[in-house]
Amino acid sequence: MHIEFVAESQHDALVDLMHEMCVFYSEEEPVSREDVRSNLHDNLLAAGSPVRIVVAVDDGEVVGLAAIALFHSLVDPAPRRRGQLLLKELYVRQARQGEGIGKALMSWVARHALEHGCARMDWNVSASNRDGLAFYRSLGALHVAGRLAFRLGGEFLARLASGDRDDTRY
Repeated sequence: MHIEFVAESQHDALVDLMHEMCVFYSEEEPVSREDVRSNLHDNLLAAGSPVRIVVAVDDGEVVGLAAIALFHSLVDPAPRRRGQLLLKELYVRQARQGEGIGKALMSWVARHALEHGCARMDWNVSASNRDGLAFYRSLGALHVAGRLAFRLGGEFLARLASGDRDDTRY
């Protein structure tokens, strides 16, 4: 097995893996492969996208992926602490989970982070993803105390964007 940034020749295989990931995580009807393909090409791999996609390839098959982005801290500008890597997604083909592919991807991503001056890696995981939580803890990752994830979508996103607000004060 080897790990590398995705090559153009691997895009179709990556679409298949990303579609499997969408089906795995989706609580709604999963998107089509064409939607996955257009998102990959039009957004994720587009010029100017901060996202880089790393793939694990075993015997010519794309068996895992990591989507990453490098950032610099606004609140901790000290040179040795300001570099940060955001792991947006980590996914291993269901039939290949438990074979060390996820750990190999995380190891590659950690090396990439260090090579680019990052002091840390951050990611989110669903509280209900027990296997994921156990996996991340097995790597030595710690839950960041005091951090909560927030999301704004649908009508509330549109309302905020338009400047509309209700009388709720905080």
